[in-house]
Amino acid sequence: MSQSNTPAEPSKKSQTVNNFALYSVGGQVGCASLFIILLAVFAGIALDRILGTKPLFTIGLTLGSAPLSLYISYKLAIRAVKNVNPPEPVAKQTKPAEEEEKRE
Repeated sequence: MSQSNTPAEPSKKSQTVNNFALYSVGGQVGCASLFIILLAVFAGIALDRILGTKPLFTIGLTLGSAPLSLYISYKLAIRAVKNVNPPEPVAKQTKPAEEEEKRE
């Protein structure tokens, strides 16, 4: 016996669009993290040269950039999930009493 009530599979086109959206998020997160960390390293090196504190600001800013990078990655991922799967509109439900009044 074959089952005729199998759930419909999503089309390949919509799956491809979702895959590209996920790759895009990965690229955004990677570029944002790289930019933040490199900015922290170069700012630390510049501050260490100006103030004469050899590795202090470079290490401090680099370690401090990790939580910022994680937070921005989280925000980018949440925004992308909302864009990929937009919430479905909720249909208005009428009360049964109103439907009975309309029939009469």
